[in-house]
Amino acid sequence: MELHSLRQFLVVARLEHLSRAAEELHIAQPSLSRTIARLESELGAPLFDRGGRLRLNDSGRLFRDHIERALGELDAGRRAVAESTSEGLGAVRLASETFLTLTGPLAAYKQAYPAAEIELHWSPPEDMARRLRAQEVDLCVASQPIHTEGLESVQLFDEAVGVGTPLDHPLAGRTSVTIDELADQPIVTARQGHWLRRLLERLFAARDLTPKVVCQSDEASAIADLISAGLGIGLVPAFARRSITQAPVAWVPVDNPDCRRTVTLYWGADNRSSSAARLMRTAITDWDWSTGEPQARR
Repeated sequence: MELHSLRQFLVVARLEHLSRAAEELHIAQPSLSRTIARLESELGAPLFDRGGRLRLNDSGRLFRDHIERALGELDAGRRAVAESTSEGLGAVRLASETFLTLTGPLAAYKQAYPAAEIELHWSPPEDMARRLRAQEVDLCVASQPIHTEGLESVQLFDEAVGVGTPLDHPLAGRTSVTIDELADQPIVTARQGHWLRRLLERLFAARDLTPKVVCQSDEASAIADLISAGLGIGLVPAFARRSITQAPVAWVPVDNPDCRRTVTLYWGADNRSSSAARLMRTAITDWDWSTGEPQARR
């Protein structure tokens, strides 16, 4: 089995769509189809169900998990050799749903270790476990739980999520609001799959309600600007409330104990981390999230 064939298989397994996989890999679809067929012939078992839409079957999932680990180990070995033969700290690859939360510790890390190479990857939480297993990234920061084996984690902080409104909005002067009071309001929020959108839909579904979404954006600053401009209201985490200072937005607590987010740092339990990755993990876990400064050393 050739390495490039195994890497192509992983793309098809992730997308479960031959034409999209071929487009991402910049190869012809018939060539990709032949590659998958050769792998299945070598293994003596189909890896996909082809009844209508292409679906990874049980054998395919088993093979995918082993190949992700094997290729991840190979890449880790290459990085380890490169680190051992250089005077630098190596590279650290960090994935997150948003980097607004991480600007403080990232800036402090870069100042402390200017020789370290930093790669930042935006990633939805459903891809994070796979990317950690495959050692495509070293660390992931998620605002929603990642349920899978083989990962270690530490909770960074837990915070309230309130409602942002224009300053002249009728709710702006309130000490709190309920989900029922938001039912008929136009809402600015993130796209499907983002933690903010999932929280919104979960809170509304618990009350048999559907949010009236009028605008979607994954940029916290854009959401704040759109709210400030009067296009609607929206959920805003307390951290973003402190960080986004340019948009004049009122922040009102939500009278619901579930209107919160928990931010967690994840890494692979068996991954061989570079020095840069280990130092980054320490920098993030030692950060004082309440003050936005490194924790004072005793």
